[in-house]
Amino acid sequence: MTSDLRVCTKTKIYKETGSAFDTTDIQKIKTRAGGHDTLPTRPIEISAFSYSKETQKQPPTNFTKRGTGFGGTLVSKNKLQEPTDTKRGMGTCKEKKTFTHPAFSSRPNPPNTELRRFYERGDLPIQLDHGGVVNRLAWKVEIQKLDFHHYLPIFFDGLREVEQPYAFLGEQGVLDMLEAAPHKVLPVIPQLIIPIKTALNTRDKQVMVKILKILQALVNCDVSVAGGAGLIGQALVPYYRQILPVLNIFINNNTNLGDGIDYGQRKRMNLGELIQQTLEQLEIHGGEDAFINIKYLVPTYQSVVVY
Repeated sequence: MTSDLRVCTKTKIYKETGSAFDTTDIQKIKTRAGGHDTLPTRPIEISAFSYSKETQKQPPTNFTKRGTGFGGTLVSKNKLQEPTDTKRGMGTCKEKKTFTHPAFSSRPNPPNTELRRFYERGDLPIQLDHGGVVNRLAWKVEIQKLDFHHYLPIFFDGLREVEQPYAFLGEQGVLDMLEAAPHKVLPVIPQLIIPIKTALNTRDKQVMVKILKILQALVNCDVSVAGGAGLIGQALVPYYRQILPVLNIFINNNTNLGDGIDYGQRKRMNLGELIQQTLEQLEIHGGEDAFINIKYLVPTYQSVVVY
């Protein structure tokens, strides 16, 4: 019997955050964002690199007993005799596919971003405006007068935050700055690569979806305005080596529903489709050298530009 209850995920709160009157103790955080140190490692197989082979001495009692073998097949007889009369979809839910390989597992994402540090000590000219319908940022100065070399990398570093209100501050701050002054973004592109790469290296689906949406907005921000040259896409081409390797890992991470309907597709949370859309936008606005560089790092990508 299926339940009609809606299950909501609990908001993540880091222990370093403290209470509402404390600040995050960033100095005690020693974990590197996107690091591979905490991943489980498998023991090294000696026979893979030499002619040696590791063996274990078997006790006399370790022998195949009657009814325990596979009978000359690769599948146990017990599995072959399992009943298969259970109908699909009758009171049973399909198990969700989980990725157990280290390449797909998420990396550490400690709460030590520059956005958190600057916001907690009051160095950012913003405050959270709780509106009647949605929240928004109230800027204390005009965005056009800000130093983008200083503030834009700070907000990009906050994109890997998953705890509120820092996650909203980072995403909305970047979108507001891209919309208000797109002509000031191009000189800051080299400073945005490290925050983008660090966020993608966490391999957290929630963070990666946010970064992909921001990348699409970044590429199109100077194209949509009148007189825009559209040079941001071309400026990102030399940095594909830092951005695209992680996208190549998750490009096939799609939701297989068969003939079903994904009613939540308006939220754009499908990682595989977002990666494909982002690569297409990078190629369209990246100039003549974009496709060959994307193809080098994502071999399965096919061009969408007709020359």
